[in-house]
Amino acid sequence: MAASTTRIATANARRYMTQLCKHWAHKFAVTYDENQGAVPFSEDRLCRLAADDTGLDITIEVADAAGLPQLQQVVIDHLKRFAFREELGEPVWTPVG
Repeated sequence: MAASTTRIATANARRYMTQLCKHWAHKFAVTYDENQGAVPFSEDRLCRLAADDTGLDITIEVADAAGLPQLQQVVIDHLKRFAFREELGEPVWTPVG
């Protein structure tokens, strides 16, 4: 399993996390509450989200490391669509483990 994480600084983290989870809940078995969420894109691809007052932590886990950049981009592209009123900057992804 390969994984990476990034933190997006925003005061709207909980709102964006909820929007992402609701958006993907139409296709995937998403779970979330006011502070965290999990989006299982498939058996071997997972996005974990954790929101607090200052930002959104995003962790991507994939079975094949070659698929990591693509899923990172999908998640960030969707986040930027929901946060179009705010400049979030470019994410810096850090390997986990």
